Amino acid sequence: MEAAAFYSFSILAITAALFILFSKNLVYAAFALFLTFLGVAALYVLAGADFLAVTQIMVYVGGILVLLIFGIMLTQKTNKESISSTPNRIEAPSTRVVWGSMIGVGLFTFLSYVIANARFQMSGNIISSKSTIRTIGVELMTSHLLPFEIAAILLLVALIGAAYLALNRNPAS
Repeated sequence: MEAAAFYSFSILAITAALFILFSKNLVYAAFALFLTFLGVAALYVLAGADFLAVTQIMVYVGGILVLLIFGIMLTQKTNKESISSTPNRIEAPSTRVVWGSMIGVGLFTFLSYVIANARFQMSGNIISSKSTIRTIGVELMTSHLLPFEIAAILLLVALIGAAYLALNRNPAS
């Protein structure tokens, strides 16, 4: 059952990533990126890294992808005929398709050869851990407290700086 879930989520992530690669419509590519992120998060859950899975969903799916979709939808072409015929279609030009395809097929062949000839065997004792969140929380609040606080202060300073730069300053007043 676990192997079937692994293969189905792997196929989902790889298929969506290939759709991103070959899609010319950026909106469709962004939604395929959403599926890729969800597939990778599911693979993290299957690997036992639940904190990484939640972080993947919250940071990438919840933040970056939404920002990307809004950026695409708010960007329009300036010429009149493209706006009237297809308002939300922004096409990315494909250049050097032959060279890119040859490099991609060569890389795929090489990686398939490496994976086919690898001997995946577990060595050592199997560690049975239910959740990584407690371990990460204890490490962040004990031995890594100073870097954690420095990162928090840097993010706060960046947020204050961004808010200051975004103020609507009217030169007339």
